[in-house]
Amino acid sequence: MDFLPVSLRLSGTSVLLVGGGQVATRKARLLLKAGARLTVVAPEIGSELQQLLADSDGVWHQASYSSAALEHAVLVVAATPHSSVNQQVYRDATQRRLQVNVVDSPDLCTFIFPAIVERGPLTVAISSGGNSPVLVRLLRRRIEAMVPAAYGNLARFAGRLRDAVKAAIPGETARRLFWEGSVEGTVGELVLAGREEQAEALLRTQLQDTGNLYRGEVYLLGAGPGDPDLMTFKALRLLQSADVVLYDRLVATEIVDMARRDAERIYVGKARSDHAVPQHEINQLLVMLARQGKRVVRLKGGDPFIFGRGGEEIDLLAENGIPFQVIPGITAASAAACYSGIPLTHRDYARSVRFVAGHLKDGTVSHNWEDFQSESETLVFYMGLVGLPVICEQLQRHGRSQDTPVALVERATTAGQRVITGTLGTMVDIVQREQPRAPTLIIVGDVVRLHQKLAWFGAGDKRQA
Repeated sequence: MDFLPVSLRLSGTSVLLVGGGQVATRKARLLLKAGARLTVVAPEIGSELQQLLADSDGVWHQASYSSAALEHAVLVVAATPHSSVNQQVYRDATQRRLQVNVVDSPDLCTFIFPAIVERGPLTVAISSGGNSPVLVRLLRRRIEAMVPAAYGNLARFAGRLRDAVKAAIPGETARRLFWEGSVEGTVGELVLAGREEQAEALLRTQLQDTGNLYRGEVYLLGAGPGDPDLMTFKALRLLQSADVVLYDRLVATEIVDMARRDAERIYVGKARSDHAVPQHEINQLLVMLARQGKRVVRLKGGDPFIFGRGGEEIDLLAENGIPFQVIPGITAASAAACYSGIPLTHRDYARSVRFVAGHLKDGTVSHNWEDFQSESETLVFYMGLVGLPVICEQLQRHGRSQDTPVALVERATTAGQRVITGTLGTMVDIVQREQPRAPTLIIVGDVVRLHQKLAWFGAGDKRQA
């Protein structure tokens, strides 16, 4: 993040604008709308800028720029067509430790103007740090279409009743939950429909009985295999409502960062044979936090119910009467196969697919290997990197051909994805040479032959014959 998004209170603040053309005029409109006391320095200025200054008691110094113009300024904007002048403004302002913006020159800015979507007191700012103004404008148009004008009324409504709600609900978490329920519920709908008196009456009625409104709840969210774009809308919405987020090493940092900035984040580890927090303690922690009235998110890589131990966690929640929701995620097998160009089922190669644990609860790789012998079935082993030699040996010992194709997908769906292919007879040596790192997924079956033809992920693939 090159620039920290902030909102400045400029009411009554002295701002210097150097330049008098169309670009300067656009900046003047924004600055004056925010209540700044504007001084313009330029040999000439346009008629619109002259009128803006006249209407706001602004000042125009009809002169070329000199550093003396900075004397009373708190904020400086340079918008001249002359790069030498703009650079001088930047040097002079930074020497005086003033915040300065040189239009269309991010390297000469200590702050920048974002694109703004405004709905009364509600504003949405969008910035690319000066990298792509076109993309910013595109996003602004999309957000303009998504956010109704009446949201400004809703923001003013909430501001008007803020003190009343604070007096009735002193707890910060309970108050936030009340507002979320009101804004997203009937009260919010009434305001958006222009029926503010009815909305206020309903809200005040709800404030008289808040005892049963706030119960802790736990959300087990499937975060998917790594790519943040593969999360569901519901998972994202609940993540952003959480007071506490529990996550482990299988969850991408970019996904954890989608949580509210003020949400507590607790790392619970979960590497093989190295759990930062043992599973039974995670289960108890979910219960304890929910009993404190908090919304708790347990972020789980892939899907909570496919080798994610979600069943163990909700078992204790149900036993203790804690409300919970389980939000499915895209499981690693599906995602890794899709991003690797390996259809798990294909009419010419496989009629079924079986998901198998790469190691069991006791750490062993012990299965009924006789059940895995159908050549028309694709096998997918989760967490099988350490147990790969046993998997390859046992499948061959119980009847699978040593020429059966195998793919190992490392860090599926991320920029670091790597696909290593071989056979049951060669894969152990290939993996020993390539040294992949967890998390990995192993796919066994004839569908692996399609990888060379259908793979699109590309970068970093290691393809073996």
